[in-house]
Amino acid sequence: MTNPDNHILFLFLDGVGIGKKDYEWNPFFKYGFKTFENLFGEIPHLEKQFLKNGKMFLSPVDALMDVAGLPQSGTGQTSIFCGVKAPQIIGQHFGPFPFSTLIPIIQRQNIFKYFVDQKKNVMFANAYPQIFFDYINSGKKRLSVTTLSCNLNAMKLNGYDEVVAGNALTAEITNRRWNTKLGYNLPTISPKKAAENLLNISYKNSFTAFEYFLTDHLGHGRYDEDTEVTLHELDEFLLTIFSQFDEQKL
Repeated sequence: MTNPDNHILFLFLDGVGIGKKDYEWNPFFKYGFKTFENLFGEIPHLEKQFLKNGKMFLSPVDALMDVAGLPQSGTGQTSIFCGVKAPQIIGQHFGPFPFSTLIPIIQRQNIFKYFVDQKKNVMFANAYPQIFFDYINSGKKRLSVTTLSCNLNAMKLNGYDEVVAGNALTAEITNRRWNTKLGYNLPTISPKKAAENLLNISYKNSFTAFEYFLTDHLGHGRYDEDTEVTLHELDEFLLTIFSQFDEQKL
């Protein structure tokens, strides 16, 4: 494991993979993505999957993990956040929520728990709307791996107040969907401002994680807003993080 004295910022982009260099279907080529272009001089694709620039590198991983079938969120995210080959443990890919026999593993060895056990400050920077808290308070427990990891380790989940104070981020970064879909009246912020908020949060904690899942919704066709606008917001958010992070504080 990594040194718990560092300030680690972990960004999880759900549903993102390396595809063909296709300007018609691959959205990173169709709309452009400055984060890759500025950091590595090009966008990764199947013919060039490993990119390096000084201390920064981009490398693919095999989501199948020697198990046939279509990778799923439940097993894939368990693998990422717990350091195990979850599909091999249950003999299949499973999702979107973790398979029941994986839950004890998530409770014992998720990455948040590692830092909690080290008595370090840990932060899951995503915020949840009230409708989510109503859901879990009703006794329902179908949760994603990240949320379940926090819940099983008694970590506080952020809500409206933390977003207003700049101490947490809504999942879509800008707060826009909380206002248009959930009836909130939050200030709409730029992706750049959201990135700066996240960097400031990470400087206060040994480990900070942020999960962005609109990319997964886009891939599954469950998203009703403009794809190009959404990807440009994500691009500005990531580019700000990589260009503005203070290495002396990490």
